[in-house]
Amino acid sequence: MANSTMVTEFLLMSFGDGWQLRLLYSLLFLLMYLATMLGNLLIITVTTLDQNLHTPMYFFLRNLSILDLCYISVTVPNACVNALTDNRTISVAGCATQIFLVIYCAFVEILFLTVMAWDRYVAICQPLRYSVIMNFQLCVWMTLASLLSGLIYAGVHTGNTLRMPFCGSHVVPQFFCDIPSLLRLSCSDTSGNELSILLSAVVVCGGCFVFIAISYFRIFSTVLKFPTQKQGKAFSTCIPHILVVSVFLSSIACVYLKPPATSETIQDVILSVFYTIVPPFLNPILYSLRNKQVKEAVRKVILRKCYSGM
Repeated sequence: MANSTMVTEFLLMSFGDGWQLRLLYSLLFLLMYLATMLGNLLIITVTTLDQNLHTPMYFFLRNLSILDLCYISVTVPNACVNALTDNRTISVAGCATQIFLVIYCAFVEILFLTVMAWDRYVAICQPLRYSVIMNFQLCVWMTLASLLSGLIYAGVHTGNTLRMPFCGSHVVPQFFCDIPSLLRLSCSDTSGNELSILLSAVVVCGGCFVFIAISYFRIFSTVLKFPTQKQGKAFSTCIPHILVVSVFLSSIACVYLKPPATSETIQDVILSVFYTIVPPFLNPILYSLRNKQVKEAVRKVILRKCYSGM
């Protein structure tokens, strides 16, 4: 410690030495970002303007789309600018902000996906009581509880990470600041941080996964009793949700539950893409844009805009 220089800023990982490679990565990220923004903005617009979509399911989809806009905006624009300018410097305050927002958005996304699984369970297994159970007040309270608890969760983990001393190497082996990457740069004992991450991940991710699994076990048990022609519609609303949840939780588990000493940079970057970029990109496609109601609402909104512009 005496001969070490305390870190006042960090350097994010480079996307390559040549400008052609950096340009390729930045264009790829930019295209995914623009597609994500367009898809989620479209969902927010149609679920707000179409009165037929003012139901609990689309209420949660709208909130998920708003969250996804924020989620992908935390990492991708900065990564694109860094790749194009080859300026990888990020201040400690900027790094702390990025850590907080990534953890916050990921935590709230997990809770939203869990609530949406319960919404599907009530809709399919208890359809006669759906409007009573999933009333507007309950939906608002569940959303607020998710958003506020995320502030506490993200604040605790960000504070625990940033109070550690960082000395020597200041190169973050990731395209954004995250806790596993910073733990490798600390010159103090990180076992306490690793234990807190492990316990919180097991409680939050494990608890949500079990809740979602039980919900879908009951859903599938009920759907299999339906007539054959109705099973396809029920499965089509559930399978996309299962796919997003599986990709999201498995990639987070691989990144945050793996000991920092055994981490590999390229593998960590790929896994990080799967939980920070892929879910916001896929959600509009899997949840809504393949839905007949949403397609019809999109068509109405576009026609309305065309007529108003004539």
